[in-house]
Amino acid sequence: MPNDASSIAQLLQEMVEHQQAKVLKVARELVPDATPEDIRNPQDFPELFTDTLFNYEDGILTGYLTLQTALRNQVNNESNGIE
Repeated sequence: MPNDASSIAQLLQEMVEHQQAKVLKVARELVPDATPEDIRNPQDFPELFTDTLFNYEDGILTGYLTLQTALRNQVNNESNGIE
């Protein structure tokens, strides 16, 4: 399983990085000087906060990050003998 978990973790990391770039690209179409930090706080930018495409892509990123956290917790629990 460690190889499987490692492969899944690597794939998920690649998906997160791809989605982060995609969210930043969408954000920069609305706010040209948006930074990666800005996309973590879209409520500071009405253009981002109200844009449906930005919110959709950001929601996908949030899902990936949630899955990544859950996977890490599962792997840690398994390695510590916690069920």
